[in-house]
Amino acid sequence: MVFSGIVERVGRVEEVERTPEGAARVAIRAGFQAPPVPGASVAVNGVCLTIERAHGDLFHATVVPETVRRTTLGALRVGDRLNLERALRVGDEIGGHWVQGHVDATARVSSVERTGGDVLLAVEIPEGLRPYVAPKGSLAVDGISLTIAAWAEPCATVALVPYTLEHTIASEYQEGGIVNLEVDIVARYLERLMVSRGLVEPSRHVPAPARRA
Repeated sequence: MVFSGIVERVGRVEEVERTPEGAARVAIRAGFQAPPVPGASVAVNGVCLTIERAHGDLFHATVVPETVRRTTLGALRVGDRLNLERALRVGDEIGGHWVQGHVDATARVSSVERTGGDVLLAVEIPEGLRPYVAPKGSLAVDGISLTIAAWAEPCATVALVPYTLEHTIASEYQEGGIVNLEVDIVARYLERLMVSRGLVEPSRHVPAPARRA
């Protein structure tokens, strides 16, 4: 199951029910052009969830305990706005980059600098993910496919253009906020190939991705 990091809609949390086991059952108002379909996958702030029930433009999904702990979905509240993207189908245009919906870690927003109509967003990259970050490379932030404009360890800076600010939740980012990160899968496979050939040592501090809910 893959996504492209091009947000389709900004949805809204209608219900949140937390279970004794640590999971969260959520109802999300999607606003997709076509009604959500049970069994389909949707990226919610970059986290791949399975639609369990749907009626009208409202769908229900369960966020498993591991995902609650490891992503920002654990802090969802009624009224929160969310980036939504349905999984790609064969033949769909890949407008961003390959995004799996498997969040690697959460990260802190270091700064938000507005320059004209654009915004420069700096995010503190966790130590284990820094080897996968490179200038002009790709990074998914809350499910948004973004290009890394600058890299000055530990922060990656990305540019948010007016369209992105208008059609995602990116306009709400503030210094100190927390976002979901997923590094480029190509970088991961490249490292795996080099490790298998004995060219590099495997990364030792990479957080395990949050598994699909």
